Parts: sequence; structure tokens; C-alpha cells
Amino acid sequence: MRERALGYLTRREYSHAELYRKLQPYAGDEDLDALLDEFKQRDWLSDARYADQMVHARRGKYGSMKVAHELRTQGVAEELVDKALEELQANEQETARNLWRRKFGTPPKSREEWAKQARFLQGRGFATDIIRQVLRGDPADMDE
Repeated sequence: MRERALGYLTRREYSHAELYRKLQPYAGDEDLDALLDEFKQRDWLSDARYADQMVHARRGKYGSMKVAHELRTQGVAEELVDKALEELQANEQETARNLWRRKFGTPPKSREEWAKQARFLQGRGFATDIIRQVLRGDPADMDE
């Protein structure tokens, strides 16, 4: 089981809870909690590193709400989630606007178009106020 755990960690970062779930079917006589505690002590397993990696990977594609949900789902501590949210929210409107430009490019002309564009951004994890700002179509924001 130790080799399996090290193999997983050589490929990418895992949260403690995620790696625990992944290794649980293989936990035989060995104590999984003791193994993961040892990995934490050796700094091979770090929820903080996992959260940073997740933020870096999702930064230009998703909003802070979606990333925060993913982190919570993987058992990351709330203070690490809050830190990740601060980092993501600094550029969230710009990220939403860039995604919107790539997907649509023109302001909605009807309620149906507005709803479609809003659903797209909402599905990517952006907050309602960010969606409204992006879809409002301020001429200064649309330049580029």
C-alpha cells in the first residue's frame, strides 16, 4: 500500500481525504491513518499544496465558487479554501469576461440570449454579481 500511495503522489498532488478514499480499498493489515500521517510529517502529502495546485489549474477556466466547492469536496480545511478564494476573487471579473468573450463575444440582444450566457457563466462557478457586470455590456469593459 505504501508503494501505491507513493505512486499516486508522484503523479500529482492529493488532499489527505482524497488519498485516504483512494487507498482505503487496498488497506489490509497496514494502518492507513498512520501511513498518511507519516507522509504529512515528511511533507509528501500537503492539503495546502493541493489547494495551490487546484487554484493554479482552474484559475482561467472557473469561478471561485466552483473551485471552492471542489476543494471542500476533497476535504480541504476551510482556512485553505478561504485563502484560495481570496486569490481567485482578485481577478474573477476579468476571468469571467475573458471566458465570456471567447464563448460569445457579443452582448445579449434578448432575454433568452442573456439567460443562455448567464447559465454558461453560472455553470463555470461565477457569482451572480460578476455575471451581471459581465453581461451588462459596459462599453469600457468591452474594448480590446
